[in-house]
Amino acid sequence: MSDPETPDDLREAAQPGAGEVTATVIVNAPAEQVFAALLAWERQSDWIPFTKVRVVEGDGGEGSLIEAVTTLGPAVLRDEMRVVRIDAPYEIGVVHCGTLLRGPGVLRCTQLAGGRSQVVWHEWFHVPGGRAGRVAWPVLWPGSKFSLTQALRRFARQVEQGRLP
Repeated sequence: MSDPETPDDLREAAQPGAGEVTATVIVNAPAEQVFAALLAWERQSDWIPFTKVRVVEGDGGEGSLIEAVTTLGPAVLRDEMRVVRIDAPYEIGVVHCGTLLRGPGVLRCTQLAGGRSQVVWHEWFHVPGGRAGRVAWPVLWPGSKFSLTQALRRFARQVEQGRLP
């Protein structure tokens, strides 16, 4: 675990980056249930492949530090995020504040007719690698969007089956 971010570092990380990705899913469950499942941070390990999520500081609410470690073969990606806003049952705001992944993210939950909910996951990453990273982003973006969408589909199935939260 690294030292907590200073407020200035968190403000810098909270600025939207050039790497933007959005995924959306409709869940056949009410917003309150869906939102509770989104806040079950450590259960994200059940629906985000190759990823172990844990609460490092706090209780998972505002101010908490969440760590997600994705391991694929020898590659390991550590993502730290500070929970900066919870507006139940509508929105969770985070700031990715680790060494490699930085930038704001938001999970939005909207109640729809018929007891359904729409979940929108939106991230604005600072693209590492300077100019080369910005040039590579359009090539990497489709894979990021596909992975995020697949994860949200797994999430929806698990909520609908009563396996989450």
